[in-house]
Amino acid sequence: MEIGPIWRAMLRNKTSYLLIALQIAFTMAIMVNAIAIIQERSRMMARPSGVDEDNIFYLSSIGFAPDFNPRAAIEQDLDALRKFPGVANAIVTNTVPLQGGGWSQGLRREPGDDKENIGVAVYFVDEQGIDTFGVNLTGGRNFTPTEILWFDSEGGGPRWPDKTILTQAMAEALFPESPQDVVGKTVYIENDLPVTVIGIIERMQAAWKSWSKVENAMLVPMKRLESAVRYVIRTQPGYRDEVMPQVEKMLAESNTGRIIRSMKTMTETRQRSYLEDSAMIKLLIFVVSILTAITGLGIVGLASFSVARRSKQIGTRRALGATRTAILRYFMLENFIISSVGVIAGAIIAVGLNIWMVQAFDLTPIAWYVIPLAMLVLWLVGQLAVFGPAHRATMVSPAVATRAV
Repeated sequence: MEIGPIWRAMLRNKTSYLLIALQIAFTMAIMVNAIAIIQERSRMMARPSGVDEDNIFYLSSIGFAPDFNPRAAIEQDLDALRKFPGVANAIVTNTVPLQGGGWSQGLRREPGDDKENIGVAVYFVDEQGIDTFGVNLTGGRNFTPTEILWFDSEGGGPRWPDKTILTQAMAEALFPESPQDVVGKTVYIENDLPVTVIGIIERMQAAWKSWSKVENAMLVPMKRLESAVRYVIRTQPGYRDEVMPQVEKMLAESNTGRIIRSMKTMTETRQRSYLEDSAMIKLLIFVVSILTAITGLGIVGLASFSVARRSKQIGTRRALGATRTAILRYFMLENFIISSVGVIAGAIIAVGLNIWMVQAFDLTPIAWYVIPLAMLVLWLVGQLAVFGPAHRATMVSPAVATRAV
């Protein structure tokens, strides 16, 4: 076997080989943890919001006229929107999933300041909310028209309706021992206000994509009397882009005492929400690619220098009967040893770095297969990088051994 002589030869000139091994280790550690971050962000970006994103858009209506009547405007707008050709349904609400701003409250199983409070995103809807968002009702029932309350923040009124619909995730957070039996149970909002759970929806994300409890949400049967409101419109499949400008024009012309603005689709909202995550993924891919390329170039440089420095030795071996295959195998095996030292050290560093990142940034631990995969990639990069110089070494003529130094 050639491993022993190769190892002894490397020890006689260990500085350059150690530097390449450290470079491989550094690249390995960065690559593994970059992949972990990419996987984490990709999983986050792929989470379903629970709503019919492909067919939903929303816009804001802001009344400014002195005689603007919020309730009359909302009722007229909803009636016109629900009758508009191509529109499946519409509601007035406070926010949409992934939008970035919204309402949150705390729910608890028992009243009192000293009881555990669980955060929940709040969506104000009417009896058409479930259909407009396109969410899936998996248990209980929907709101009825008589259960929808109008709330005037200036004129008073009930703080909260006495009924709600929760997401499955919120039901599990409140009643982990029996999430399937939540319908009909009473929970408490603002410490002591009782609210009866009448239904469960499968999934609906909150407005904040980075929130750890992003699927904790509740639907509240309430319309708020405000001059600035948001309408959410779901169209018939395939009609969204056609209907959007028509709806905007219709609403603007139907009431000149307000302005219509900020019209966006749910698709745009998702893209905007995850823009930073998408940019980070691209940046990490670029960094890992550059590091891998630099490592490959370092291996090429070391191998080329080694071939040039040992050309007489190679010629001597060729003169003594060594085949070109043996010369090629020597340099390929030498690089494999260097790469192995580097990737093993890199794997240890990568694991330690990942443990720190999991604790510091609450990331998901790296998948078991990432480290072996990264080792395989760097082994392959090393072999491909050394092949050119190694092949040139096989071209060294045996006559080189007879030349004077």
